[in-house]
Amino acid sequence: MANTVVVLGAGVGGLTAATRLRELLPERDRVVLVDRSFDGVLGLSLLWVMRGWRDAEEVRVKPRELPGIDMRLGHVESIDLKARAVLTDRGVLTYDALVIALGAQLAPSRIPNLTTAADAGVAGEFYTLSGAAHLRNRFLDVDTGRVAVLVAGVPFKCPAAPFEGALLIADLLRERGVRDAVTIDTFTPDPLPMAVAGPDVGKALVAMMEEHGIGFHPGRTIDRIDLAGRRMLFSDETDEPFDFLVAVPPHRPAAAVVSTGLGPNGWIPVDARTLATAVPAVWAIGDNAAVTLPNGKPLPKAAVFAEAEAEVAAAGVARHFGYDGPEPWFSGAGSCYVEVGGGRAAKGAGMFLDPPAPAVVLHEPSPEFHEEKRQQERDWLARWNA
Repeated sequence: MANTVVVLGAGVGGLTAATRLRELLPERDRVVLVDRSFDGVLGLSLLWVMRGWRDAEEVRVKPRELPGIDMRLGHVESIDLKARAVLTDRGVLTYDALVIALGAQLAPSRIPNLTTAADAGVAGEFYTLSGAAHLRNRFLDVDTGRVAVLVAGVPFKCPAAPFEGALLIADLLRERGVRDAVTIDTFTPDPLPMAVAGPDVGKALVAMMEEHGIGFHPGRTIDRIDLAGRRMLFSDETDEPFDFLVAVPPHRPAAAVVSTGLGPNGWIPVDARTLATAVPAVWAIGDNAAVTLPNGKPLPKAAVFAEAEAEVAAAGVARHFGYDGPEPWFSGAGSCYVEVGGGRAAKGAGMFLDPPAPAVVLHEPSPEFHEEKRQQERDWLARWNA
């Protein structure tokens, strides 16, 4: 009997899972990959778009044809785990195994007046291609005032991104010769940047920002935006002014992910080593999965983890069907880069699943790490756009 595996979402995780499944499963088994557009973007390049080092077309991911994979256009509306069926706006797909890789969505409306501030031209974000490009143009006009970089909700994709964003904004303003006239401050509800990586990494990143004249304000949970007064109002009844606001919007799981009912807050809990859910024959990977670390904190939402998790889930599917395959085992190894400008980047790398806490080191900025990130970008784009 032939089996059908459905993979939902064509981000880094979904694309990796589908192609790896095609390698592991016999030809008679179907691999179906569902995405609303098959026109995505490489997330690690968005800050480079903001900085002006990339344009939109250079960072798009548009897989045209994946041999042996049935690529289906469709918006996933809901998932019926009992019926083993996926409802899309183009019909129903049934499965023998399911890999959910629908990512995380932005929810700026959860913060009162944040969307209004963006519409008024005094706020922006770099988590979308259009948003990153808008910020690039906006910072070509900023000459004075205070730029606030705000983490408006947790969890969010790429724990380093808000602080890397602040560093690259500073670099752009420095290049334009107006850095000394612009104040840059970061605000986050966490006690330190990249809190999941441990205090040493967080303190090192704070020191890096201080070196570039960027303020760090921890423990600040945003309540709402006062648009008329251009102030951030926090839950502790304090407030801070801004002239321009760069916000990391709150993130939420897609409605289809919530429809599974597997997680109390929508994100899907999985086994940290196998990525299997509580339901047989169902795996969740990438940003829509909730992996709990030994220290009780969630694994960061990042493409490098989604790619590794996809390999593990594919192996799990193959073994579920009774085929030979690698042992499904997610190591928790991961790394990310923090660009500081001037062709240099810091690198955070380590093991996140080794108890009792992640063993992560933030290496000093160097041209070598900047080139490593460029190579990672080239490899991913070549792989999916071939």
